[in-house]
Amino acid sequence: VLGQAVEQKGKVNGRAGGVLERRNTCSVTVTICARLGRAVGVLGLVRHLCCVLLVAGLGLVLELPSPTAAMGRMDVSALRYLSRDELRVLQAVEQGMKNHDLVPVELISSIANLKHGGAFKALSTLLRCKLLRHDRKKYDGYSLNYLGYDYLSFATLAKRNVLKAMGRQIGVGKESDVFIALDETEERTLVVKMHRLGRTSFRKVKEKRDYHQHRKHASWLYLSHLAAEREFAFMKILKEAGFPVPDPIDCNRHCVVMGLVDAYPLTQIKELATPGKVFAQLMELHIRLAQCGLVHCDFNEFNVMINDKEELTVIDFPQMVSTSHKNAAYYFNRDVECLRLFFERRYGFQASSVPTLADCTTRIMELDKLAAASGFTKEDASALDEAMETYRQNIGKPEDDHVPHARTFFKTKGDGENDFKMNGDGTTSQFFLKKELEEEGEEEEDDDDDDD
Repeated sequence: VLGQAVEQKGKVNGRAGGVLERRNTCSVTVTICARLGRAVGVLGLVRHLCCVLLVAGLGLVLELPSPTAAMGRMDVSALRYLSRDELRVLQAVEQGMKNHDLVPVELISSIANLKHGGAFKALSTLLRCKLLRHDRKKYDGYSLNYLGYDYLSFATLAKRNVLKAMGRQIGVGKESDVFIALDETEERTLVVKMHRLGRTSFRKVKEKRDYHQHRKHASWLYLSHLAAEREFAFMKILKEAGFPVPDPIDCNRHCVVMGLVDAYPLTQIKELATPGKVFAQLMELHIRLAQCGLVHCDFNEFNVMINDKEELTVIDFPQMVSTSHKNAAYYFNRDVECLRLFFERRYGFQASSVPTLADCTTRIMELDKLAAASGFTKEDASALDEAMETYRQNIGKPEDDHVPHARTFFKTKGDGENDFKMNGDGTTSQFFLKKELEEEGEEEEDDDDDDD
């Protein structure tokens, strides 16, 4: 393409120079420009021919990125070739970060039960794969980044036979990234949501709130892990209670695996056949959640999926609170107002009346108590609540000018061909999660150690 552009530019300059040359043969400058233009055109043509010959000779296939793949794919090719020692070192850095911002090499070698030379070699490989961060300002140490945390989660989920391949990114939010994935049988398409607390919308939490509580160290990775656990607990409880939510599959660290919803976000729908009926269904869902003791706190057009039959599915649950929360009424009314304004502006539907939390006094179930008893310690719940409170209060407010809106694109219904890049033998190329982790892993490294 570059060769064609240069060639075309050269031809234009050459023709222009030739015309001027005929008109004014005494102009030396015009003659030089004409010759330079022809030379540039010839060079562009030669470069273009070289590119064509190179592509034909090597048998390469150049594929332009499609608009649906513009958000990129999760490259997990390095995970297939990580050795057992390298995975142990990655887990050792994760465990060392419970008490250290930077984990020294001596502690990494001790936790991984490796000699100093073996740990250094593994650390060098992990640094090349950009799974760790190396810092020497205060002392020589290593820390885990989100990509390394992703790899640890993928390795555990692959060992559990939950995931087999990762596909393209279908959504990005203020606190998460969403990707398409395949299960072990390669017959079911799943969704992997990776929590990314610590982005711009969360950074001021450290300034405003002491979310560390009694812990000596609490990182964004730890808070993302808590947010994923809470969302999976809420999703599982709501699914068992009969609410229209995605199927919860599994959860590890900051990753939540759920079933793919064959629907679109409500914010992408320009017209509805029966907007009044859809709005009434949303209000019924909102009231039913409150009667079960829960308030969504982000119940808007971005977190509601709707299919072709106008059936609804609710997503995004880590910020949910109990109706006994001190700000529950404010959050409930704000969610109602967001949907009311959206339907009025987008579909021209004006609701005659809207519910309030005071109208939801009848208790059907105590789902808030079930969620509180889902394995969270008071310390963990308190740490996450302090971190999420600022996020709840800032929902709907404009973000910083230099930060793009976090919910500009979210697409769940794929076209199939662009979700996974398949080879001729049916495998998923570099997006295949594991080569044979069972051959390289040890049986004593069970899932409990990975969860730690």
